[in-house]
Amino acid sequence: MELEGKESFVDKHLDRFEEIFKAAVKEAIASGIRGKIALKTQAAPSALSEVQEVSATPEQKQAPAKHAPRVAPALPPIPVDLKSAKDKPGLREFYAEKKPANHYEKAAVFAYYVTKFNKQQEVKYGEILSCYEEVNEKKPSVTDIVKNSIRYKGWLEQGSDKFSTRLTISGENFVKFDLPGKEQDYARHQSNPT
Repeated sequence: MELEGKESFVDKHLDRFEEIFKAAVKEAIASGIRGKIALKTQAAPSALSEVQEVSATPEQKQAPAKHAPRVAPALPPIPVDLKSAKDKPGLREFYAEKKPANHYEKAAVFAYYVTKFNKQQEVKYGEILSCYEEVNEKKPSVTDIVKNSIRYKGWLEQGSDKFSTRLTISGENFVKFDLPGKEQDYARHQSNPT
């Protein structure tokens, strides 16, 4: 069996075919076992091997089937206005003020900056990469960071397309009111008491 198309199409359908094949093999095994019990013969294993022989392609007969590892798409940075202007701070100053401690906090800070100061409804993953470049920070897998932030933090939500995100109310409140963190505020106060 061959499947051709774009990588996303092939991955999507490959998973479905894998489930169908597994179900078919289980059903063949189950019917073979029922037949073996009913007939008290050894015909079931040969029937199963016949089913496997018929459904396998020449490539599958030669080597065990392996699922190709998924490769994260290469997302290029997308230019976005991150410089200061008369009505907004630059991203570097805003980032220094908020002091995000990890990639989830950084992604929330970047999404906040782009949506609030650039007045965008959504942030593209490539724009988040541009933010990392602007503040001279090591770039993570933005796709994983956004997915996990959506799932575990709730600061971001899925945007209108696959590679965009939106800041949630929870994320907005976190950046606006909770950053910098309490420990950072305490340390800053201790080093500079007024």
